[in-house]
Amino acid sequence: MAVDTAEAITPTPAHPTEPTLTELVQSTGTTFILALFVTLSGKPCAKLVPAQAVRQLEEEGVGFAGYAAGMMGQEPKDPDLVAMPDASSFTPIPFVQPGLALVHCDPHVEGKPWPYAPRIILRETLRKAAELGFEVKVGAEIEYFLVNKDDNGKLITADTSDTKLQPCYDARDVTRMYDHLTEISSAMNALGWGNYANDHEDANGQFEQNFDYDNAMVTADRVITARYLLSVIAEKRGMQATFMPKPFTDRTGSGMHLHMSLWTAEGPAFPDSADPKGLGLSETAYGFIAGILEHACALQGVIAPTVNSYKRTGATTTSSGATWSPRYATYGGNDRTHYLRVPDGNRVELRGGDGSANPYLAAAGAIAAGLDGVSRSLDPGTPGNGESPSDMLPMTLVHAMDCLDADPVLTGALDVAGPGVSSYFTNRKREEFFAWHNTVSDWEINQYLTAF
Repeated sequence: MAVDTAEAITPTPAHPTEPTLTELVQSTGTTFILALFVTLSGKPCAKLVPAQAVRQLEEEGVGFAGYAAGMMGQEPKDPDLVAMPDASSFTPIPFVQPGLALVHCDPHVEGKPWPYAPRIILRETLRKAAELGFEVKVGAEIEYFLVNKDDNGKLITADTSDTKLQPCYDARDVTRMYDHLTEISSAMNALGWGNYANDHEDANGQFEQNFDYDNAMVTADRVITARYLLSVIAEKRGMQATFMPKPFTDRTGSGMHLHMSLWTAEGPAFPDSADPKGLGLSETAYGFIAGILEHACALQGVIAPTVNSYKRTGATTTSSGATWSPRYATYGGNDRTHYLRVPDGNRVELRGGDGSANPYLAAAGAIAAGLDGVSRSLDPGTPGNGESPSDMLPMTLVHAMDCLDADPVLTGALDVAGPGVSSYFTNRKREEFFAWHNTVSDWEINQYLTAF
């Protein structure tokens, strides 16, 4: 649960005099660059490029076999994905390896932006928002577990002393993970992200580290970078960082909450002190909320995109006493039981997403849903109402894919850079569901072995 004290940041606009990738590599003493993109499933893919080849990377990109990379809308016979670096995302990461830097890339095929690339999808979504006069700013809360496996292969908490029934915010549990948490915090601040809190979350072994919000693309890039940093830095200490939504049946799951706001040339578009509903929001903000609520079931297919996601949102209790995950598409004030929480008049917090969400797709889907509500001047009704069967979120991944397929706004969000992405995504996710469904589990053995 984040401390809601981040100050607004105005991103530096692109300018023709910004340094090139070659200049950035030379000025920072970088010796190797990870040229990175992510698949639709959120897998980070990269090639390690020596600084001596940076001009070639900048001018020609670097090629990948898209089918081998994973969920990228390609078959083995298809031409290369060519990852073209975005110099504005250049990130030195010497705390991982001396001289190492990372740059986020936009995949192209035969010279054109690839419509299945998540970063391309978000970029096109933000262009459409700009046409409506809006810049979208997003903050992301990254929750994760630090785990290991015991000698029998069972998943366990990395800190074996982290056993309390209500460990959330416990100062002693935080202190035992001091070296890990402070290394991540120092890395975030060295990168200028503005880390402002690091805490133990509700479940044993679960943590969250917060950084300031920014333009939606910047934040999505930072989520991917943060996951990478958390993973490799945890591995250095013999632990594994996992963003799996529900690694333990009896514990709270890991969310990826998105704090969103719209801005115009005049400033923030959400606050309105004269709000008759009492939340300090404008009609624009209420339209945005109503759009997300109307498309919530389809949106879940994008922001909760795994089989395991629905073990989190479907949970009824945990060992700590609360799940902290919504089951209904409702909204309210500073109340963490809602799908959309309104901490103050500056933003709304979408709490339905989880650690398996692709941040580019999650942001694109939520923005598209919200802007649909703004464009249609929708009204979400009275805060706090809901929790009827019609408000219930999908119970499984396959239900979510059915909702996504039936929602033209959300399928349009995935197809924003080219047709076919949404159907490819939902088909692959159904395959994922049935692969799980066709696997005999320990639960089935225990339930049925001697039942008949």
